[in-house]
Amino acid sequence: MITKEKEDALAERMIRLGIRDDDLIEKFILGSGSGGQKINKTHSCVYLKHIPSGLEIKCQKDRSRVMNRFLARRELCEKLEYALFREKSKKQQEISKVRRQKKRRSRRTQEKLVETKRTTSTKKNFRKPPKEDI
Repeated sequence: MITKEKEDALAERMIRLGIRDDDLIEKFILGSGSGGQKINKTHSCVYLKHIPSGLEIKCQKDRSRVMNRFLARRELCEKLEYALFREKSKKQQEISKVRRQKKRRSRRTQEKLVETKRTTSTKKNFRKPPKEDI
């Protein structure tokens, strides 16, 4: 369920970016994927195209058409903001952070990391008190 505040915030954001409903081509496509018989019979997938920028969005994250319309418009705003201002949204920043974390380190970087670990361990060994011989 979309609250009135969220709808108003999205409408304000669209006005700020210069997105009008007249500039949008909106189609409802037959759903697909998991969700059983109901999803395959209803046209709940939303296709949006912003004519001036040429951006296309396809959204089928929810079973309801109303929710998908809202999500598609929000995603269109995010993409348009990125295209205009080159500012990454929080969602895009999180995605790029996860990509960096999962990215495999290069061989040279791994070697440097191992070398620093070795030097740190030798430093720590020098800090230990000397062992007494019996």
